Amino acid sequence: MELESRRPDGPVFRLGRRPDAWQPPDWFLAHSDGTFGNRFDDPEGYYRVLYASSQRLGCFVETLARFRPDLSLLAELSAIEGADDFLPLGTLPRDWLAVRMVGKAKIDGVFADLYAVSWVSHLRRSLAAEALRLGVNDIDLSTLENAEPRRLTQLASRQAYQLQYRTGDGWQDIPLQQRTPGKPLANGENRIEFPAVSMRELRIALTNPPAPARFRLIEIKAFAP
Repeated sequence: MELESRRPDGPVFRLGRRPDAWQPPDWFLAHSDGTFGNRFDDPEGYYRVLYASSQRLGCFVETLARFRPDLSLLAELSAIEGADDFLPLGTLPRDWLAVRMVGKAKIDGVFADLYAVSWVSHLRRSLAAEALRLGVNDIDLSTLENAEPRRLTQLASRQAYQLQYRTGDGWQDIPLQQRTPGKPLANGENRIEFPAVSMRELRIALTNPPAPARFRLIEIKAFAP
């Protein structure tokens, strides 16, 4: 089954910190697990993910979702007698917005559509063992849209970060890749295996980690099945 991809059909928006809404978060802000606690962050702490929306409103809906009071807290507050002096729902201090801005950009390329049927089916197979370990009995679209467990959606993100080949529609990820070792090995051999696919051009997209570390690709070898 071919994994589905999409091209942006218009500009995208991002709510980020001034002065550059598109600046990736600094690595020193990462949690102890190497992620920033977001849905599709790299579980191996190798690349950073920028979250954007096709609608300006979507930026605020997604960004402000974390400020919603927990349901257990709401239940406890409603049981307290007396004046309600809790911060009103939907209200944030002015200084929160003062240090943020909305960026608008046009992006080119083909992107994995993780919520498409083919991807959901693929992830259901490839992440089955990890899902059971996390206490998730099945993987469907609602599983990927849930806030928890973050580990599962982050692993899905990792699978979309892949070796690519050129098609008539541009560069696309090669599906069902298996990497050995799972994290790139410095000064050694890194093996990527995948089902046979017909192609004329192959590439590996590398993103340098924070300085002073840098990547250097010495050689690529491709073998027929």
